[in-house]
Amino acid sequence: MKTVIKNEHFGIARKIVSNMTAESWETIPHAVVSYEPEVTEFLKVMKEINKDATKETKLTLNTIMLRVIVEGLKACPILNSHIEFNRKLVRGNVKTFKEIDISMPMILKTGEMMTINMHDMHNKTMSQMRDAIADSARRANNSDLNEVMFEVSLDNTLQGLKKGKIAQTVNRLIGSKTGKHKVKTLSGKAKKEYYSIPVTDRLTKHDIEQGTITVSNLGSVCRDWNGICTILEIIPPQVCAIAIGSTQLVPIAEETGEVRTGYRLPLTIAFDHRALDMGDVAPFMNRLNEIFANPEIIKEWV
Repeated sequence: MKTVIKNEHFGIARKIVSNMTAESWETIPHAVVSYEPEVTEFLKVMKEINKDATKETKLTLNTIMLRVIVEGLKACPILNSHIEFNRKLVRGNVKTFKEIDISMPMILKTGEMMTINMHDMHNKTMSQMRDAIADSARRANNSDLNEVMFEVSLDNTLQGLKKGKIAQTVNRLIGSKTGKHKVKTLSGKAKKEYYSIPVTDRLTKHDIEQGTITVSNLGSVCRDWNGICTILEIIPPQVCAIAIGSTQLVPIAEETGEVRTGYRLPLTIAFDHRALDMGDVAPFMNRLNEIFANPEIIKEWV
């Protein structure tokens, strides 16, 4: 008999992640492509932009790449969509949005991970993106994640009830409110004190609701990672998820046959094959190719 050194029941964060990712793999036919542009000159321009920057004003690769990805989405708006599909009736539709709300996983000072909805990224400069991300991190570190996630979970459950998903609603209530698996939220004085914190200083349901697309910077989690993300889940009803890897110094062959060293940045693009085909994704990569071939353009987005 094996010795169990720890038996930890799922908290609400892990419940939500488990439910969403399980739904993703059960319902979405994933198609995945890797894209590995050379970013040698791009990184030089980034260094120029940050030449006189302080810690607070520095533009990270994550922020700059979010702006690049937004440009790609503007050229390929179908990636910024939600899908509705009824398999029994074989009926579906894809809603494409003008607003680009990026669901972005973020590691907090506690070591916990929270996916934040970075709203209206289509309207922001890179500096505004940097400040929005910093402000979200500040508010997240002031927040009780169980409370925020319970608000979202409760809202999702109520929305399901409105759609007639009675069995799902009952099961979720049993799973979250009974036994060892009961979700622990604030009560009494602690709850009153927490909700007295202004919403400008903590996260709310608005901050972690579903975005229009998910972008994960995996390279920031493991900076010395020499590889690519081979697959990632699409969170329904989104139709696309993008992972940013870490820059890698590699041999690069010129058309002349000359070989030199340079940097590549692996990206992974997963898309819902019910909504998209490879040809639908091509305009996104073509736009990024244009940016990486002419990186001086990013100076206009500061």
